[in-house]
Amino acid sequence: MNLEILTPEKKLFSGDVYGVQLPGISGSFEVLAKHAPLVSALKTGRLKVLKDKNNHLAFFDIQSGFVEVINNKVTVLVEGALPVEAK
Repeated sequence: MNLEILTPEKKLFSGDVYGVQLPGISGSFEVLAKHAPLVSALKTGRLKVLKDKNNHLAFFDIQSGFVEVINNKVTVLVEGALPVEAK
């Protein structure tokens, strides 16, 4: 599935991924390939990108925003986001 992480200033991430974990306002949730269409509000927190099945990960600290899932494409629209270096 395709993931895009967008802020008002720039596109922070774009590419094919295995899944993504998001900080929803009612709790964290995960989106995998062929997920049902969805629009959800996001709270400030950490977004986790599962790049593939082999546990290659990327993390972003995001501010509040929204996510839209439709036709195997996930679009994350947030006020701000910063990549977090894996330790």
